[in-house]
Amino acid sequence: MKNCKKIVATGLLAMLILATFGCGPSGLPPLGTVHGTVTIDGQPVEGASIEFIPENGRPSVGETDTSGNYNMMFTYDADGALVGKHTVRITTAREGVVSEGDGPSIEARPELLPAKYNEASELQVDVAAGDNTFDFDLEGK
Repeated sequence: MKNCKKIVATGLLAMLILATFGCGPSGLPPLGTVHGTVTIDGQPVEGASIEFIPENGRPSVGETDTSGNYNMMFTYDADGALVGKHTVRITTAREGVVSEGDGPSIEARPELLPAKYNEASELQVDVAAGDNTFDFDLEGK
């Protein structure tokens, strides 16, 4: 009975510690939140896909809205990108999708940006812990 009380007391102490300090590490590597805008020749780029590709590890992805704003996602439920150096790829090309149901169809679009921003990207950033803003003011072909 004495050991049972000790186990219960230890369990309660552990629960108190976890409640005070959280449930421990999330299992995610160090991330920084990343957002910004993408423009080409001063105009916002809508619907561009953005990839932050780290030197080592999993890439993060984002997409621009109608104003060219983006937020990077590391996983479906974790915002940001790995802390460290990244190559950035920005693409506008997309395949068309014809909707067979209630969803909207998506029109195909060729690549609007020069290769130096995507397949042969020259864009580099260094993500730090905390909040990061990277605006990409691109020049057209």
